[in-house]
Amino acid sequence: MTDPSGTEPGRRAPRSWRSVLFAPANRPELTVKLPRRGPDAVVLDLEDAVPEAAKDDARAMARAAVPHLASVDGGPAVLVRVNGVHTRWFEGDLDGALTEGVAAVVVPKVESADDVMAVRVALDDRGWGSVALVAGIETALGVADARTVLAAGVEAAYFGAEDFVADMGGVRTATNAEVAVARAQFAVAARLAGVIALDMVVVDLADHDRFVAEAGEARALGYVGKLCIHPGQVPLANTAFVPSAEEIDRARRLLVAYDASVSEGVAAVAFEGQMVDAPLARRARQVLEADGRGRA
Repeated sequence: MTDPSGTEPGRRAPRSWRSVLFAPANRPELTVKLPRRGPDAVVLDLEDAVPEAAKDDARAMARAAVPHLASVDGGPAVLVRVNGVHTRWFEGDLDGALTEGVAAVVVPKVESADDVMAVRVALDDRGWGSVALVAGIETALGVADARTVLAAGVEAAYFGAEDFVADMGGVRTATNAEVAVARAQFAVAARLAGVIALDMVVVDLADHDRFVAEAGEARALGYVGKLCIHPGQVPLANTAFVPSAEEIDRARRLLVAYDASVSEGVAAVAFEGQMVDAPLARRARQVLEADGRGRA
């Protein structure tokens, strides 16, 4: 049973992660540097970034890295991405990599409520029931059933475009046209399930313009953050998912005009050439709330 925030009693909910920075768990020279650019969360990856022959070593390295990363004063939340629940590595990842300081377990390619429950049972059996669960929605089935999946006991989720397109047998393009529908459907499902939505990666590490553009699109769709695979993407995400000074100023002025109109018994007002009523006022209040969260 969940409370109105979508978090089960006793389970720690993640904050609104704007930037979630990944690094292979078997690369300690990289993982030790993860907090330096100020990400909201870091992920020690045991899945795609680690070859099969290095899985065991990666678990041990993740377990060793977590206490250091978690001890950074004012530092990021520390997450571990395990291999999928149906892979032969899943249980070994939970046994070998989780330790005190892990804020959440990231599970890729989640496709059903049964997958979520299997993860929850595995965590509970190991005494990690209070750890948050981040689900990767990365397949056609996962997207199609996302609302049911995310309502089954997930605190956050990300849309994985690269795996989704591969599962569809499609072609990945810079336009994102091939993932536009799925990306929007995922955002709606996350909203209805009450979980925070994290946007897809940008694999072209040097294309900062694309990253900024995608982050803007994601925020417009209701995403609260973006996956990062290079430290240079972190400040871009941190900026993109909080309102600009111009947005904040306009929201404040809009609410002054709207509230004055309502006090006079009129529920709509003309503001800078735009008709403003309750939905637009609500959005302005959300902008100010988001500004407060971003500066906290």
